[in-house]
Amino acid sequence: MAHWAEHVAQAIQIYVLGWPLPEARGVLGLPFPWLVKSEWMHYGYALLMLVGLIILRKGFTGRSRTWWNVSLAIQVWHHFEHLLLLTQALTGSNLLGRPAPTSIIQLIVPRVELHLFYNAIVFLPMVVAMILHRRPRVSERAAMRCSCAVPAHG
Repeated sequence: MAHWAEHVAQAIQIYVLGWPLPEARGVLGLPFPWLVKSEWMHYGYALLMLVGLIILRKGFTGRSRTWWNVSLAIQVWHHFEHLLLLTQALTGSNLLGRPAPTSIIQLIVPRVELHLFYNAIVFLPMVVAMILHRRPRVSERAAMRCSCAVPAHG
C-alpha cells in the first residue's frame, strides 16, 4: 500500500502541482532520489508482493479466493515486467535499444501512469477479496480456517 501511495504522490506532483517528471519522485524519492531510479528496490517490492499474495492465498475460499487469484495473476505479470526492467538495468542492454530500461507495456503507456495503474489493479481485487472474506456465504464460511469473518446474522 505504501508503494502505491508513492505512485499516487508522484502522479499528484506531476498532474496537480505541475512538477517536471525528473523532480516528481514521490514522497521518499524527494530526500532519497536514488530510490526512484533503483530497479532493485522496485523489483524487490514486486517480488515481496508476489510472495505475500502466494503465502496468504491459502486463507481465502470461494469468491474471495477468486478475487485474490485475480490480484495474484496481475502481480505475476507485474513481477515479470520488473524482472525485465531489472535485467536490463543489470546488463545495460535495454529493450528495443531504448535509452532506459523499458517494460513491454511501457512501450505504449508511460512508466509513471503504468505503475500507478499496475498498483491499483493489484490492490483493488485484494480489497474485494478481503471484503468477501469477511462476509462469506455459508458454504464459504464452512471452508474457512480462520475466525475473522463477521458473525452471521440469523
